[in-house]
Amino acid sequence: MRGFNYSKLNNQKWDSEMLSLIATISKAAGRQEQYMKQRPDELDKLVEVAKIQSTESSNAIEGIATTGVRLRQIVEEKTTPRSRSEQEIAGYRDVLSIIHESYNAISISRNYILQLHKILCSHTDTSMGGRIKDVQNYIAAVYPDGTAKTLFTPLAPYEIEEALDIICEEYNRVVGNHEVEPLIAIPVFIHDFLCIHPFSDGNGRMSRLLTTLLLYRSGFKVGKYISLEAKIAKHKDLYYVALQQSQIGWHEGNEDKLPFIKYLLGTIVSACNDFDERFSLVETKLPAVEMVRKAVHCKIGRFAKQDIRDLCPCLSISSVEGALRKMVASGELTRGGAAKATWYSRQD
Repeated sequence: MRGFNYSKLNNQKWDSEMLSLIATISKAAGRQEQYMKQRPDELDKLVEVAKIQSTESSNAIEGIATTGVRLRQIVEEKTTPRSRSEQEIAGYRDVLSIIHESYNAISISRNYILQLHKILCSHTDTSMGGRIKDVQNYIAAVYPDGTAKTLFTPLAPYEIEEALDIICEEYNRVVGNHEVEPLIAIPVFIHDFLCIHPFSDGNGRMSRLLTTLLLYRSGFKVGKYISLEAKIAKHKDLYYVALQQSQIGWHEGNEDKLPFIKYLLGTIVSACNDFDERFSLVETKLPAVEMVRKAVHCKIGRFAKQDIRDLCPCLSISSVEGALRKMVASGELTRGGAAKATWYSRQD
């Protein structure tokens, strides 16, 4: 049935780029385990930053947004949402928390995917949460002149239950039997899920949540500390190009999933590099101004106070502000803008 055949992956010859991506992520996962043992308290603070960034970014890709203050209130304090956008943000927060806390207890099956989707939609008034779509949907591009073009036609509603069962069963089989490297099987599963497009709403957000779940279950925890969603959102044009390239021929079973696999693995490698960088900031106890100075030297071009706070989650906002003031006064930094639009840049 269509692009659900993992068997052809068994004998595929991967190029040096693919092998390098897999080796880099695997080595990084080993380092991360050591880091977690060395400085668990400091790394726990990175988790809260990543949760906020993941919730904000995954929703922003779909045009769902609220203010920074409200976002933090919804994610950190579980404040009651006030709008449809905030309801959808709260749903993402809830599913992400469940995955963080219980990933080992969440099987990869149609029933669990439906349950997670129901939670994703639980704060809205939609009746489609946890239910397969009942109307055909399409992946389309809308151009500036208002014209639209269908880029991809997902499966029809009547085909979806069987398709979800197949991709879950195939994924569990090849990973459980060590037939396919998990770092290859995971992007393939996510690609097929997006081609199936099982829900009337929330398919993109579900795909990113499932990516985190599958990575956690295979021992790759970088997304817990560094937001993969934020990286996808930053270069979402590359995400859509890779997905579109890999969807060609999917209905006939002759698609080339390589662009999407490489895109996702490249995103994970980038997150691993960020993890190493952030760990270096908390590895040694430093005075606040020295920690901020190290963080500043990780930035190129203009940056905001929040960028530094995200790199130094163990510091209070007042400590970050004080350190930045000292660096401006000493001539190490230039400050521009005003209020929320204040920015800094290095003078070295």
